[in-house]
Amino acid sequence: MSDLDNAPEATDTTDATDATDAGAATASDGRRPSHRVLTMAGGCFWCLDAVYRRIRGVTSVESGYTGSDWPNPTYESVCSGRTGHAEAVRVGFDESVVGADLILDLFFTGHDPTTLNRQGHDVGTQYRSALFPADAADEELYRSAIRRNQENWPDPIVTTIEPLGTWYPAEDFHQDFYSNRPDVGYCHVIITPKLAKVRQRYSEWLVEPSESVGLS
Repeated sequence: MSDLDNAPEATDTTDATDATDAGAATASDGRRPSHRVLTMAGGCFWCLDAVYRRIRGVTSVESGYTGSDWPNPTYESVCSGRTGHAEAVRVGFDESVVGADLILDLFFTGHDPTTLNRQGHDVGTQYRSALFPADAADEELYRSAIRRNQENWPDPIVTTIEPLGTWYPAEDFHQDFYSNRPDVGYCHVIITPKLAKVRQRYSEWLVEPSESVGLS
């Protein structure tokens, strides 16, 4: 079942933004936050969006498109498979609360990184498993995370590390989709089981979405 089946007619996206831009975060206990942003693709972006909005220390979550030089993609054009973009999420977090390693372990828990260009019935390069480093430190972080998480999967991880290009925010309809469209079948069949898996492994990190800071 493709997430396209449940979407309205796509409209133009908002202006593209540099993927390294990050809003300021404030730690609840007054500590000076260390803010970091990671860009990740792992199937339908509704899924990872739902996961990260429920993690303590996450300060921003945005679904969008990246991975190609195709300008001004829309949901409709990306789902066609013609653009080369992936459905992705850009996650900002306070490293004084949650570490980058955990953010990436959640990534490898929240989707199947061993299936090439596919997540369940969602098939196409737009659903590929990919990580987009902003710098050399990100790239090493990603490579280390792949090595660390390989032991949790019987098949080889096929997650690619790709250059971080222009980031295009997805249409407003797709932001926080799971919370805003709980009646959609895709949420019940696909996203809820993924959240249950995350809850089983990382229950101590889960918060209600409304308790998180500055979610877009």
